[in-house]
Amino acid sequence: MPNFCAAPNCTRKSTQSDLAFFRFPRDPERCRLWVENCRRADLKEKTPDQLNKHYRLCAKHFEPAMICKTSPYRTVLRDTAIPTIFDLTSHLSNPHSRHRKRIKILTDEEVRQIKERRLESSIEQMLSKKENTAGEDDAEVDDVPQLTAPQKELREFLRSLFEVIILIGKQNIPSSCQSTEEPFRMSTFQALLENRINAGDEVLRARFEAAAINEEFWPLAQQKQLLEVCERCIRDELLQEVRESRFFSLVTGELVEFPEGHHIPVFLRFVDQSNTLREEFVEFILFEGEEKSMADKLESHIMKEWDLSMENCRGQAHAGSGVFGSKMKAVANHLMEKYTMAMNTPCATFALNIHLANSIPLTGVQVVMSVLKKTDAFFKASPLLQAELDGAISILSQGSVEKGDDLKENCRATWTELHNVFEMAVELLEPLLLCMDSIHDNEDLKWNDQFTSDAYAISEALADFEFIVTLVVMKNALSFTRAFGKNLQGETLDVYFAASSLTAVLHSLHEVLDNIEVYHEFWFEEAVNLATSMEIPVKVPRLFLRKQRTIEMVEIQAESFYKEYLTLPLMEHITQEVKDMFSDNHIRALKCLSLVPAVMGQMKFNTSEEAHADIFRSDLPQPDTLLAELHCWRIKWKHRGKEVNLPCTIHETLQHSDVKFFPNVNAFLRILASLPVLAFRGQEGTGQKRIQAYLSDTPVRHRSKSLAVLNINYHVKLDLDEMVECYIKSYPEDESD
Repeated sequence: MPNFCAAPNCTRKSTQSDLAFFRFPRDPERCRLWVENCRRADLKEKTPDQLNKHYRLCAKHFEPAMICKTSPYRTVLRDTAIPTIFDLTSHLSNPHSRHRKRIKILTDEEVRQIKERRLESSIEQMLSKKENTAGEDDAEVDDVPQLTAPQKELREFLRSLFEVIILIGKQNIPSSCQSTEEPFRMSTFQALLENRINAGDEVLRARFEAAAINEEFWPLAQQKQLLEVCERCIRDELLQEVRESRFFSLVTGELVEFPEGHHIPVFLRFVDQSNTLREEFVEFILFEGEEKSMADKLESHIMKEWDLSMENCRGQAHAGSGVFGSKMKAVANHLMEKYTMAMNTPCATFALNIHLANSIPLTGVQVVMSVLKKTDAFFKASPLLQAELDGAISILSQGSVEKGDDLKENCRATWTELHNVFEMAVELLEPLLLCMDSIHDNEDLKWNDQFTSDAYAISEALADFEFIVTLVVMKNALSFTRAFGKNLQGETLDVYFAASSLTAVLHSLHEVLDNIEVYHEFWFEEAVNLATSMEIPVKVPRLFLRKQRTIEMVEIQAESFYKEYLTLPLMEHITQEVKDMFSDNHIRALKCLSLVPAVMGQMKFNTSEEAHADIFRSDLPQPDTLLAELHCWRIKWKHRGKEVNLPCTIHETLQHSDVKFFPNVNAFLRILASLPVLAFRGQEGTGQKRIQAYLSDTPVRHRSKSLAVLNINYHVKLDLDEMVECYIKSYPEDESD
C-alpha cells in the first residue's frame, strides 16, 4: 500500500517518487510542531500514536540539512528535524476545489504566536550551537555515524539474504529434510541466491564466488539467526498495534505438530486504532509440563517476551479436545484466578456444540469426534469419493428424493463444522457405512490401497454399537444448546437475545438430569432401532466386558451400562461446561451489546445498559460521566433523522463518525468486540484461517516455526532496513568479522 504525503497541496506518494517518506514523531511536543507547521486542522484531533501510524511527510518538506542518508537504501531524519517547507497558497488559484487536506486559516493572533515560537526556537538553537562549538573550529560536525565500505557491503548483503528468506516464507517453499538443524532446503536457497546474482546483485556475487559451498557461504547457525530476526520483526510489528489498542483477548488453537515437538498456536484478538477488529497469529509456544506450569509459562511469555500486561486481557478462548482440551481449560482457570477479567469464553471460530463435544472427557465421545474428522478428510481427498457417497445416498433415499438431495448438498459443504453436525451424522450414518463398504470391497478395482484401507478403518468404527449409541446420545443431549450456540454466532441482535436465553437453556439441561432415566430410555431405543436397521448387534463394549470378568462383577445390561457410563456423565459435563463458559461477568458483557444502536431500536430504546456497564467501568476513560453519556447515546439514536440507518454491528457503530464524541461508549464497544465469543465477520482473513491453510499445505517434516510465522503473517509489511539493523544489533560479531 503506497504512502501519501500528508502536507497540504502535496500529491506525492511513495509509488510515484523515489523520495523518502517520514512518519510523524511519537514525541508529543515534536508531533505538535509538525502538525502546527502543516496547518491541517483535522490532524489536531489525532493522537501522536495515530499520526505516527497513519500519516507521513515526504522529504520535500524538510531542509536538506535535516535529512541523513545512512545507506543507499535508508534515509532518516535528525532527531530534531521539523518540517518547514510547505505550499500553503497554490489552492487559492482554484477557490472552488474541495481538497481533502484542508488548510487551517490562521488568525492574526495565531500567526503572531507562531512567529514568537519560531523566533524563540531559533535563538535556542543558536545558543545551543555556540555552546557545542565553543573551543572548536568552525568545521561542521556530522553526528551521523559514517559507515565504512565493508559495513555498507554487509548491509546490502544482509538485505539480499532477508529478501530471499521472506520469499521462501511467504511462498511456503518447503524444507527437504526432517532435521531441525536445517532451516530450509539448501538447493532452493542457493538457487534463489543465484537468481539474484544473475539479476545483477554484485555484492551477493562477490560473497558467493568467495565460498566453495553454500554452508560455508552462509552457515546454518547464521541462517537460523536470520529467521529469528524475521520472526521477531513481524511479531514486534503486531504487538506494537496491540499495545496501542491496550485491551486484547488471548486465543489458542489446536496442537500443531512440528519436527521438534507439539506447539500451541497463540493468537491475539484486538481492535486497532482504526477501530477495525483484528485476530492475529503471534507465535507457536511449546506445549509441555503440567497445567500450572503451562499457565505460568504462558503468562510469563506474554508479559516478558511480548511486553503486554495480562491486566489488559479481557477474554480467553482455548480450542482443544480430549486430554489437551482438559489441560487448556485448567490453564484458563489458573489465569482467571489471577486475572478475573480475562473471561474464559468459547471461540466463535467453532460451533458451540462442537466445542462442548470436544471438551467431554469420555473416550467414546472422542472416538466419535475423531471418526467424523477422518470421514470429512476422507471425502475431501477426491471428488470421486464424494460421488460414491452421493450414489449411496440416492440408493437409500429412493422414497424421499428431496431429502436425499438435501443430504447431498449438505455433504458438499463442511458439514462437520455445522451446529447440527450430530443430527446430520445420524442421518448420514447408513449411507456412509454403505459407501465405505463399497469402497473397501473395491470390486471394480476403482480405488487405490490407501482409499480402501481408510474406508475399512472408518467402516469398522461406524459399525460399532458403542459409536452409534454415543452419536445418538450426543445428538439429543446437544440439541438443547444448538439454537443457543447458533444465535451466539449470529448477528449482534441474536447474540444479545442469546445472552438472555441462557437461563432457559440451563433449565432444560437440569430437567434432563432430573429425569435422566426417561430421557435415556428414549435415546437408547433410538440407537437400538438405528443399529438394527443396519444389522449391527447391540452390545456392551468389549473392553468393559473384559474388566467385568477380571473383577467378577454382576453382568450389566447394555441400557443400564450406557446410562451410567455415557448419558449421565455426558449430561453432567455439558451442564457444568455451559455454566463455566457463561459466567455472570460473561453474560453481563454480552448484555451490553444493547449499546449497538440496532439493538436499542429493536428494544424500542428501553434498554438498561447502566445495569451491566459496571463490568468494564475501570477500563473507561471517563467513568464518572458514564451514566450521563449512556443517556445521551440513547437519545442521539432515538431522535435520529428518518434518513439515518441504525448501525447493526459493533464494527459499524465504531466506524460511525459521531462515536468519538462518546469516549466511554467507544471504549466499551472496543472491549466487547475483542471478546472471542463474538463472531468475526470475514473470517477468511483471520489468523486462524491462515494457519489452517498453512498446516493443510505443509507436511509435518517440512514445517518450520519461523517460516510458518512468515507465511501466516504474509500481510505484515516488513522494513528490510530495520531488519538489517536489528540483525546487526543482535549479532554484532558478524559485523566485526
